[in-house]
Amino acid sequence: MKIPDHHIANALQAAYVAGCEILQIYHQPFDFELKPDNSPLTIADKRAHAIISESLAASGIPILSEEGSEISYETRKDWNQYWLVDPLDGTKEFIKKNGDFTVNIALIYNQQPVFGVVYAPVPGIMFWGSESGSFRLNTGNLGVDDFKNFDRLKTLAEHLPCITGNDSYLVLGSRSHMNAETESFINDLKKLYPDLAFVSRGSSLKFCTLAEGGADIYPRFGPTMEWDTAAGHAVAVFAGCTILQVETGQPLLYNKPSLLNPHFVAERKKK
Repeated sequence: MKIPDHHIANALQAAYVAGCEILQIYHQPFDFELKPDNSPLTIADKRAHAIISESLAASGIPILSEEGSEISYETRKDWNQYWLVDPLDGTKEFIKKNGDFTVNIALIYNQQPVFGVVYAPVPGIMFWGSESGSFRLNTGNLGVDDFKNFDRLKTLAEHLPCITGNDSYLVLGSRSHMNAETESFINDLKKLYPDLAFVSRGSSLKFCTLAEGGADIYPRFGPTMEWDTAAGHAVAVFAGCTILQVETGQPLLYNKPSLLNPHFVAERKKK
């Protein structure tokens, strides 16, 4: 599906502005509360949600956000396209102040991400992917107005993958999410790749590292929600990766009755 450039530019700008707001809060003392599922919620989550929702509303396309009001499947099932947003992916990392958090915005069409932007505010790196390919942009010298010129942004961005020649077979994950299934999967890989090494990344940066070519595989045998994965999914897939359900071997799907993802494996395509 061809995404209009103005939709992409607007989403990139929304992610950037939300990231700037998050950074302001990040460098100050802040409190957090616990949601009913015991996951943390900060003022940064709320402000980023408001910024992104207001910006995307102009498109006329429905929005499903982690921090928005719950939308029933009875309503969602008739959506053939919608924005899927995680205003602050990695709130725990945000609270720990380790920098491993992102702003995630994806456009879903017929249950697949057709565009996604992942913005990491601390390093100032933005990733996006669509049918035109996946890209990485250093935003360090950019301002809000720079995102109004999408053609210029593309000239400043680097096409993915951009890393080649890893010495080892690299497995992505998060040590905080390590479980018996993941350990068993990695141990089986070690039989095939004795030089295997583990790379720890937080939030959607795992998908982006895969898209860059900085790792070979990302197995996820723990719970994730659709808004956790959609934007990174697009970046990885349009950089030539696959993201398949463990049980079926089929692509990961979105806008399901339950927004909980099945276990999946994201992998760079072997040449």
